[in-house]
Amino acid sequence: MKRQLIKHVLEREDFGATVRIAGWVRTRRDSKGGFSFLELNDGSSLVGLQVIAEGSLPNYESEVQQLHIGAAVSATGALVESPGAGQRVELRAAELVVYGLADPEYYPLQKKRISFERLRELAHLRPRTNTFGAVARVRNALAASTHRFFQDRDFLYLHTPIITGSDAEGAGEMFRVTTLDPASPPRTDEGQVDYAQDFFGQPTFLTVSGQLEAESYASALSNVYTFGPTFRSENSNTRRHLAEFWMIEPEMAFADNQDNADLAEDYLRYLFRQLLDNNSRDLEFFNQWVDQGLIERLSSVADRDFERITYGEAVDLLRRAESEFEFPVNWGSDLQSEHERYLTETVFGRPVIVTDYPFDIKAFYMRRNDDGKTVAALDVLVPGVGEIIGGSQREERLDVLVDSLERKGLDAAGYWWYTDLRRFGSVPHAGFGLGFERLVQFATGMQNIRDVIAFPRTPNNAEF
Repeated sequence: MKRQLIKHVLEREDFGATVRIAGWVRTRRDSKGGFSFLELNDGSSLVGLQVIAEGSLPNYESEVQQLHIGAAVSATGALVESPGAGQRVELRAAELVVYGLADPEYYPLQKKRISFERLRELAHLRPRTNTFGAVARVRNALAASTHRFFQDRDFLYLHTPIITGSDAEGAGEMFRVTTLDPASPPRTDEGQVDYAQDFFGQPTFLTVSGQLEAESYASALSNVYTFGPTFRSENSNTRRHLAEFWMIEPEMAFADNQDNADLAEDYLRYLFRQLLDNNSRDLEFFNQWVDQGLIERLSSVADRDFERITYGEAVDLLRRAESEFEFPVNWGSDLQSEHERYLTETVFGRPVIVTDYPFDIKAFYMRRNDDGKTVAALDVLVPGVGEIIGGSQREERLDVLVDSLERKGLDAAGYWWYTDLRRFGSVPHAGFGLGFERLVQFATGMQNIRDVIAFPRTPNNAEF
């Protein structure tokens, strides 16, 4: 008989029907009447299904009574109405098959509460907990909604390279990819490592962004988006940084920064409305156990227009703030997380889109404004997290782009194909990048970014 997911069985009312489920034991209680109550969970739902295992089952004493938390079983039997509070249906097992036992002496996920720090050391088992099962379901829902949003708006999904020879951000914080022997690499006459003998015949790295390649396709197909892994070799041990994370990057031809801001706002509001409508049980769990203001905050994002201000206006507001900041606020310096949260949480009480940042603190590809000092950039800031989206109108003028590369200390020759896009049918275009893990953090209230990705990669940690 085909197995059914517990989330679907919980919604059924055809009592008496025979169903088969399978999952992992969350609890086992033995009754004096010679039967046992098992709660099984298969990860499809926050709550499990109660199974009644009668003492008449042929393997009741030999196997059922040996079951502990973590054991894997399947149960087949009749769906019956539950007399207990808090549950509508339960399964009266006619057959119970044990696939794998879990020795309580060694299985680490017992009833007692386990810290998130400890669970990071058990990343292979933590999805079996309520919290991390719920994180996985919310992450999946956000990914599915992302694809629906862009597909419904005629964006094409683009797979950009993971191995690249160019630095999209110009920051230099990249992981090198090489097949050369680190102990004795070939060297040039000048004593430098000879990357001409490497696999790709040149220095290559793990990508920090698919944006530059996306611009190439937007210059032919109008609207595209990427959704894939990116990498930063930044030595940051904070609750907001990962060495490997996922990015969503839409790119639009014939668009300016106003179109960019509109898309970013529509996208975030769509995501959170979908989540509130379709993942209420998981959100209620997070609201109760992780962040008691979560649902209210998500609702305010989904239902209210975002505030829009310039970087200069943001600096003025921060300078007039009664709060004292750890980092001073000066025109020309980047906004810190404490500044971003002050604007969203204290000043406006809603997400804020900040535009027109100084040229000196932004990437070479951002379109220079007429004042010569600022660029058509935008950051979307949300309460509790700060920046969640960064983007810009791209520089479509060849001469200005080359000048920006030189002023940033980058070799324009290394970006020959990127500058070619400005030679042949150049158009105004814009796009943004969203770090998916920060999105999941905001949607769940989880405080540490290492707890919203399956196997976090951070400095000195590549376990699992």
